[in-house]
Amino acid sequence: MHPRDTLEAFDRFLASHGIRADLVIIGGAALALLGVIDRPTRDCDVLEPLVDVALADHARRFAAVRSAAGHPLAVDWLNHGPSSLVQVLPVGWRDRVDVLFTGQALTLRTLGHRDLLATKLWALCDRGTDLADCRAMGPTADDLIALRPWLADQDMNPHWQAHVDAVLADLARRCGHGL
Repeated sequence: MHPRDTLEAFDRFLASHGIRADLVIIGGAALALLGVIDRPTRDCDVLEPLVDVALADHARRFAAVRSAAGHPLAVDWLNHGPSSLVQVLPVGWRDRVDVLFTGQALTLRTLGHRDLLATKLWALCDRGTDLADCRAMGPTADDLIALRPWLADQDMNPHWQAHVDAVLADLARRCGHGL
């Protein structure tokens, strides 16, 4: 999906059905709305609140309409898969949330830059994905140094901290920081 077009159309769809939603999103959709990346994404990851039954139903109906119009969209394109991050994000993240999009029926917010970067770095360390997104976010050496302790605490595997250090060193090198 192309996040901006899809979310603008979803906003109109929700408005036409009298549904309102205020969501904190992360992932590729958030980065696309911020203008950090310009690529399609698979979905829109909702951090909070949990996507309730009514909104999920409207999202599925919207996906069917959108797909029938030649814009394929998975039925679970709007999901709260990353909602468990709420428990572990850096302290005070809610105070650093920024508005991304305000439509007729839909308000989308995202994490502040460093908190959003933390989620992408975690994905990079955990799954080995998101390198391009991490680089596109333009992390500073200070960002990488500041987020290292948080990242190191996210897994109890005895090799995790060394892995985090190696991933961050590689990213720093690719970003020209030479840490």
